[in-house]
Amino acid sequence: MKHVVEIQGIDLFYTAFHALKNVNLSIEKQKITALIGPSGCGKSTLLRVLNRMNDLIPGCRVTGNILIEGRDIYGKDTDVCELRKKVGMVFQRPNPFPLSIRDNISFGLKVEGGHSSSFIDETVEKCLRDAWLWDNLKDKLNSPALDLPLDQQQRLCVARLLAVKPNVILMDEPCSALDPISTAKIEELMLELVKDYSIIIVTHNMQQASRISDFSAYMLLGEMVEYGITKQIFSNPCDKRTEDYITGRYG
Repeated sequence: MKHVVEIQGIDLFYTAFHALKNVNLSIEKQKITALIGPSGCGKSTLLRVLNRMNDLIPGCRVTGNILIEGRDIYGKDTDVCELRKKVGMVFQRPNPFPLSIRDNISFGLKVEGGHSSSFIDETVEKCLRDAWLWDNLKDKLNSPALDLPLDQQQRLCVARLLAVKPNVILMDEPCSALDPISTAKIEELMLELVKDYSIIIVTHNMQQASRISDFSAYMLLGEMVEYGITKQIFSNPCDKRTEDYITGRYG
């Protein structure tokens, strides 16, 4: 399956406010797709639609279809908890649980139940290795996660997602709270993870989008203006509105 996510004619309303307007987008498997555009254009709203985080907002209504690996996530038989394991979210600011490093990673497995302690230990190590944290933290697994520096907290949140084996990783401005060195570490991690996962990132940082994404989608006022290969979007956009945003004349 070439496309892991198919967004088909999505409209989203917050009570009377029309936040997303007939959005159509196909996300390719094991690629990084960047959602770009000015503040308030609907990027984060669209991201949250993909794991139904908007369900938690009173007055929110969604029409249209979203298929993830061929299944309609708004279908009546959708298990939302299972969906959120398969489509994990990394937020702007790191949000580790107020638990130990080990318990952060093992939390989802313990909620699932039925896993041996040896399997949990192996998973903790693998996920920390995949998030490039094992060498730093292997002797601190029982230490509080909240004592870690911000970039390690963010990578720990990624490792926590990996433990429950997602198919798609959503990242909502994951570097906005980080310094340039920490941002570079998160970007390097994304470039490694995309070998096994499909990643969709919201970013205001045009340099970041151009550095790490394979595809970019420009949004404006709730509409999908232009979508394509990042190199083309940034060098020869088809829509004047995209060009104005990328060159800094708008937004």
